[in-house]
Amino acid sequence: MIPSTPLLFALHGSEDYASRVANRLGLPLAALEERDFEDGEHKSRPLEPVLGRQVVVFHSLHGEVERSVNDKLCRLLFFCGALRDAGAARVHVVAPYLCYARKERRTQYQDPIISRYVAALLEASGVARLSVIDVHNPAAFDNAFRIPTRHLEGAELFAERFADLPADTRVVAVSPDAGGAKRAERFRQALERRLGRPVGSAFMEKYRANDVVTGGLLVGEVKGAVAVVLDDLISTGGTLLRAGQACQAAGATRLFAAATHGLFTGGSALLDSPLFERILIGDSVPPFRLDPALCARRLEILDTTALVAASLTEEYGL
Repeated sequence: MIPSTPLLFALHGSEDYASRVANRLGLPLAALEERDFEDGEHKSRPLEPVLGRQVVVFHSLHGEVERSVNDKLCRLLFFCGALRDAGAARVHVVAPYLCYARKERRTQYQDPIISRYVAALLEASGVARLSVIDVHNPAAFDNAFRIPTRHLEGAELFAERFADLPADTRVVAVSPDAGGAKRAERFRQALERRLGRPVGSAFMEKYRANDVVTGGLLVGEVKGAVAVVLDDLISTGGTLLRAGQACQAAGATRLFAAATHGLFTGGSALLDSPLFERILIGDSVPPFRLDPALCARRLEILDTTALVAASLTEEYGL
């Protein structure tokens, strides 16, 4: 019989996040070795016996200073392959941020669908299950994989953060583009339950062609309201800024921005702008590209580890 309690591993760069999940579960992180060779090649292996065990591997697949997205993905694939070769009964990957999730469809002739290729690589490496938080397109994510997946949503976390807004405040959940309307709607419903009163909805039109973004129409009524602009991730911050400016022009009295993954590849432009009263992100990607003092003033980071721990507790009966 396969032991029900899984072994938990965390690859380099994801130890802090995995440790916080493990603490919530009351389990230790298992030991592993990661070794780099002079020519840039590397290997990783578990230092604890995995034969016949269920294994959970944590790795958030964002680029960082030391390792690129591709390097981290490659290391994850090799480690999962090593686990299977060592006799692990089942390998479950928890990727709080999943790389290439935005490239889930063709937008030009002969475009690649890279999210599907990532799915094939993970499956070929012996991964039996994948858990992620707030991917760009949940339907495309589900369709890309043939293994069981779990898509965890941060809507309730953000709703809890805004649950203390004054009773006489009108609130509107705003999607910065039509594609994110379902995500904003789930947040709107969660916030409505917590506030016990109606919450409005709005969305921006947005068209992208060769990295050029156009469209400025705001659909929905935000005049006199607190507008919360919600997205799955912040890259340059331009999308949120456009939506915030449209809400301000339409008469919103207070503006907040929220996104599960804070990449901040474009630097601090979003935080430098006084447009948003506060910017909220999840902790799936540390804001290492930003000045810590600026983060302390302008950024609020929500803990998503309880969400992950709850899903693992449910799955493994912990």
